[in-house]
Amino acid sequence: MSYDQFSLVDIQTQFSLTIHQSKSLFEDVTPIEISDHLKITLKENIPLALNINTEKARSEMLIVPMLIELRKLLHRTVSLFSGVSLNVDENRGLTGLCDFLICNSPNHLYVNRPVIAIVEAKNENIKSAIPKCVAKMYAAQQSNQGDLHGNIMGIVSTGSSWKFLILAENSVFVDYDEYLIEIPEKILAVAVDHVRKVNS
Repeated sequence: MSYDQFSLVDIQTQFSLTIHQSKSLFEDVTPIEISDHLKITLKENIPLALNINTEKARSEMLIVPMLIELRKLLHRTVSLFSGVSLNVDENRGLTGLCDFLICNSPNHLYVNRPVIAIVEAKNENIKSAIPKCVAKMYAAQQSNQGDLHGNIMGIVSTGSSWKFLILAENSVFVDYDEYLIEIPEKILAVAVDHVRKVNS
């Protein structure tokens, strides 16, 4: 078994997690100022990526520029990994690749202290990617035992739509809202706020 094979039922039974979705989790988060570079990049990339409309185009043209901006907003104190293995426990199926991983360390030599797991939604289907995201969040939490006391954030994105999840101890909170790429200031504010809370 690997991350791709989990269902929400599997996750709840095997990892004793409770999943909640009943409210907007980040409505009080204030949008953050973004760079002119990202504004110009997205103005060019959004229509292009949506017209090409492949997972690769959405990933490269929409998700990657946002994550690079996130790293800049956090003054490069975090590391960004793409397509890396997160092999935590093979016996429980916690193995496989992460589309993107943000770690609470500037080190790019190896994965260390993951704090945000980002999963691309295949075929633009946010809901179908949630189980895989939760499994990766749980794996990140397990790899951080004794190191981070903060929560793990998960993000499922099609590039044009972004949904946030939080894993706090044994509870997974799935945000009721989805955020569109046209409001990058809000999307990035939520992610920045999470990392800062972990470090506070």
